[in-house]
Amino acid sequence: MDEKTTRKLLIDKALERAGWSPIVHCVPGASYDTAAVEEYETAEGPADYVLFDRGDALAAVEAKKLGLGPQNVLGQAQRYARGLRGGRFNFHGFRLPFVYSTNGEIFWFQDLREQYSRSRQVARFHTPSALREFLGRDVAAASAWLRDHPIEHQFLRPYQQDAIASIEEALISGKRRMLVAMATGTGKTFTTIGLIYRLMKSGFARRILFLVDRRALAAQAAGAMAAFEPEPGLKFDRTYEVFSQRFRREDLEEQFRFDPKVLPTEYLTDPKPRDAFVYVCTIQGMRINLFGREGAFGTGREPLDEEPDAEGLDIPIHAFDCIIADECHRGYTSTEESKWREVLDHFDGVKIGLTATPAAHTRAYFRDIVFRYEYERAVREGYLVDYDAVRIQSDVTMNGVFLKEGEEIGLKDTQTGQLTFDILEDERLFPAEDLEEKLTAPDRNRKIVKEFAKYARAQEADRGIFPKTLVFAVNDLPHISHSDQLVEMLREEFGKGDAFVQKITGSPTVDRPLQRIREFRNRPNPGIVVTVDMLSTGVDIPRLENILFLRPVKSRILFEQMLGRGTRRCDEIHKTHFTVFDVLGVLEYFRQASAFTADPPSKPTRPIREIIEAIHNNQDRDYNVRVLIKRLLRIAKNVSAEGRTQFAALISGQDLGDFARSLPQRLEQNWSETMVLLRSEPLLDYLENYPRAPRTFIVAETVEDLVVSDYIFRTADGRELKPEDYLVAFERFVKENPDRIEAIRILLSRPAEFRTEHLKELRAKLAARPERFTEPNLRRAYQNALADIISIVRHAALHEPLLAAQERVGRAIARIRAGRTFTPEQEGWLELIQAHLIENLVIEKADFQAIPFSRRGACGRANAAFEGRLEELLNQINEAMAA
Repeated sequence: MDEKTTRKLLIDKALERAGWSPIVHCVPGASYDTAAVEEYETAEGPADYVLFDRGDALAAVEAKKLGLGPQNVLGQAQRYARGLRGGRFNFHGFRLPFVYSTNGEIFWFQDLREQYSRSRQVARFHTPSALREFLGRDVAAASAWLRDHPIEHQFLRPYQQDAIASIEEALISGKRRMLVAMATGTGKTFTTIGLIYRLMKSGFARRILFLVDRRALAAQAAGAMAAFEPEPGLKFDRTYEVFSQRFRREDLEEQFRFDPKVLPTEYLTDPKPRDAFVYVCTIQGMRINLFGREGAFGTGREPLDEEPDAEGLDIPIHAFDCIIADECHRGYTSTEESKWREVLDHFDGVKIGLTATPAAHTRAYFRDIVFRYEYERAVREGYLVDYDAVRIQSDVTMNGVFLKEGEEIGLKDTQTGQLTFDILEDERLFPAEDLEEKLTAPDRNRKIVKEFAKYARAQEADRGIFPKTLVFAVNDLPHISHSDQLVEMLREEFGKGDAFVQKITGSPTVDRPLQRIREFRNRPNPGIVVTVDMLSTGVDIPRLENILFLRPVKSRILFEQMLGRGTRRCDEIHKTHFTVFDVLGVLEYFRQASAFTADPPSKPTRPIREIIEAIHNNQDRDYNVRVLIKRLLRIAKNVSAEGRTQFAALISGQDLGDFARSLPQRLEQNWSETMVLLRSEPLLDYLENYPRAPRTFIVAETVEDLVVSDYIFRTADGRELKPEDYLVAFERFVKENPDRIEAIRILLSRPAEFRTEHLKELRAKLAARPERFTEPNLRRAYQNALADIISIVRHAALHEPLLAAQERVGRAIARIRAGRTFTPEQEGWLELIQAHLIENLVIEKADFQAIPFSRRGACGRANAAFEGRLEELLNQINEAMAA
């Protein structure tokens, strides 16, 4: 296509679509209202097009034929912009504020008003009103406002203020794409709302698109904006309009209850400079708005959120000044990644990506990470909690399923759910990867549930509340749903009714999933939720204390997002950590990986038409022939008997497998005829839509599993220790360090001198070790939930028996009582001392100033009761406690 044809067929249509019409040829001396004027004369020669609006020349367009890239020819358009005669603008010698270069498919744009502006690729031409709006925007004044107004908000944490400052600095410097990496649970949404308010108040942005990937996150974000107070007594949504998708009232958080407003269509199709609003939308909904309903997102493991209200619209590229993409790591396949990019690329606004897991392909798009706040730092600074790990080992999970000849199995029809039974006539081996995909072993799932239940009940007994638990299942597909099986087994195991265990997935069998999420977050029931993907990212459940991995995960992005469901603090329940129950070895799989993942998106299957067309065009011919043969043989394995007959009718009675194997010879001997056959529409339609053999799913009820578990102790330097290895490390440390740690030396050799400061030092030094020798960890390793730290240290060094605090105190007080008689008043003081020791292990005179001692007259009265010998008594008690 030459340049003239390119202009008439592609560029003229693109100009007209953007509102630059009529397209007219230049007439010397003529004036123009709104038009695209061809071959407009300048001092540097004729410009291909000059764009006029209301009599003003606004932009020059340099056109090239379709076969040429337009990026490097903007210089020609700049030359015409300098040579324009009579224009009313003058920006550093440019008489036009804007220039474009295009080949009809690719468009490059530059704003010449700023001396050091950079060109950028855009999806299409801007409209006349867009360029007018650009002219009316004062970026310098907005930048000055951001510099002059410090980031001050009473609820923004220091690192959140740093994040906003870093983004603003990047925007002021001219960056148009940037990435913010903040650990899950550190308040990305709250930080972003603070940023949005400042961008809108400064005038840097007026129309902001906040993109999320799930309706649950859209409801959460819209609610957070309604509740946010950028200034005392001033609600965000009372200052700027906040629009979202349609939600039911019951889908919204009680503390975020508001009237969700649906965005008027004209705000998208005809944006006005006066409009100032935030639109919270799913990426799926916006993609439908831009490109129609073709090519929906989905993982195949559970149905995706539907967007019934979304419709195709003609949205100009300047509809939003700023696009913020939450959870922008999404794109586990290259198809999904390209769909994300197509939506983001449509808009000519600054683009800010938010994620906890900055993958390589995400960074490649957003380019610079302008701020990073990692999980380890957030734990260290007390904003997130760390996790403990329990490894649940299942023989079936490790080794797969071996079915013997003569065993009875269930065969489930995956289309109808009908279950029949059969006797195996030969042995079959299924690898572990086939579990819940091709077969299920119910005994495995049941025993894993029982093993988990032991820990959950112990947690409930210790804490007084049931630990909210999230279970990741393999799938939620009709008739073979792993989720449904786990829900039934968990309900049976805990016996607390259906409401206690719920499924929250994208399946149509889940009624009002957003409401279910809200209930899981805020109410006692459900205590356990089974999910697949829906709760894997973004959703906040601060009360979550357990995560059970029953789903294989090979993507670090997805793993960190799933793990992030448990990292949030919850001071209301005194949450100090969460527990990961690992059935599939995911913790070990990712243990050595770095915080920055290089996971590429997985590649989707190429359409068979594309493979055949590549062969026809001699593109990597040998490779594509091999790919086609493999694809045909795969079809031969899956096609039904009816399908084989259909293929034979298309290929003169030949078998599909034989045809595939003979393909290289056919192409070598009769290329033209073979290609005509391969490219024929009946054959292509067959290869795309061949009848599949009915798929059966095996229910192996007779398979028995062996399931055991133990705690895994994670060290600060990346090791994972079994309980026995952890105790060996602890006992070695205690025995080797008395000379370097005074608290250990005094406890072991001079117990009479052991005091509160030594106890504090002991706990601090042990907890600071890479192995994290805390009392809870040591109790778990010794399998003694009541052992006190003094007893634990003396046991490690001297092999003394492990004692509970109450038992140690009882023995110490009994030693004090031996051979003595105490008055009733002294006995009363001893009872208070005993209660204090059970909680604190040591006692000093200063403790008598606190309740409950102060209620009885504090230290002076106690000293009088013991005839001035209180301090001597306390020394004897402390010695007895430490001995």
